[in-house]
Amino acid sequence: MITVTPETFRLAQTFTIARGSRSEAKVLTVRITRDGVTGLGECVPYARYGESLDSVTTQIEGLPEGISRRELQEALPAGAARNAVDCALWDLEAKRAGKRVWDQAGLPAPQPMVTAYTLSLDDPDRMRAEAAKNAHRPLLKIKLGTPDDMHRLSAVRAGAPDAKIIVDANEGWTTEIYADLAPHLKKIGVALVEQPLPAGADEALAEIARPIPVCADESCHDRATLADLAGKYDMVNIKLDKTGGLTEALALRDLARAQGYRVMVGCMVGSSLAMAPAVLLAQGADYVDLDGPLLLAEDREAPLHYDSRGVHPPRAALWG
Repeated sequence: MITVTPETFRLAQTFTIARGSRSEAKVLTVRITRDGVTGLGECVPYARYGESLDSVTTQIEGLPEGISRRELQEALPAGAARNAVDCALWDLEAKRAGKRVWDQAGLPAPQPMVTAYTLSLDDPDRMRAEAAKNAHRPLLKIKLGTPDDMHRLSAVRAGAPDAKIIVDANEGWTTEIYADLAPHLKKIGVALVEQPLPAGADEALAEIARPIPVCADESCHDRATLADLAGKYDMVNIKLDKTGGLTEALALRDLARAQGYRVMVGCMVGSSLAMAPAVLLAQGADYVDLDGPLLLAEDREAPLHYDSRGVHPPRAALWG
């Protein structure tokens, strides 16, 4: 039996990116029960990709009850619906086998991974204050994507002078804005920039200087999208809600590395259940951005553990 349940988790504070703000995370929880054993998965439908809670629910409810992970890859396209079902099937398989999911997958036992902590888009003074409050964290991610971002960058650097910084423009810059900002990003010590130009309108990245690594986010979903990244990007951001689950994400990670890309593992704003399978994917990644639960005011039972070593692997009570 496959069931889909919408759930809402309050955020600790309003979260803003170039496309808008939110004060809660709306997710779908999938439960797949067979022979008295239930596997769990979570997805975050994303309007940017034409998804909604209703449309994703309809996709999932249209699946046959006994579908396998292999069949699922053909039954649904890459996206949130396939992600939740794929991860629930991984969890189900591990529980039925009496193994942890990494053993079931033939992967090394996961270790804690240092994760970025995201500062949402705000005015420079508030971003400086947030940076100062989180200056003890080893990696800060700044949400930008406006024509006036230099003031925000300078404010965050002033607030957290020793932290490594990565920047996510969320498709919000033009070629001219990026070309103007790029030298300053390097001077301030920004380690990488995510998706400076809109997906589908990023050809200029192959022609202009990239003084720091540029990471594809909205331009990279699954293995089929890799071919269009050549010459434009140095890194790919792999998210389960884009790939359509852990199965494709692992394959994308391996292929991207084989083609010379560095790897970042990221997330939508969701609960610990959404992050749990991504912790397996994140092993050995160049950058990890799995801070979703740190942005919440409430989380799942048996949530992921975060400390100075980063995000720890999930307990069996949560997933896998």
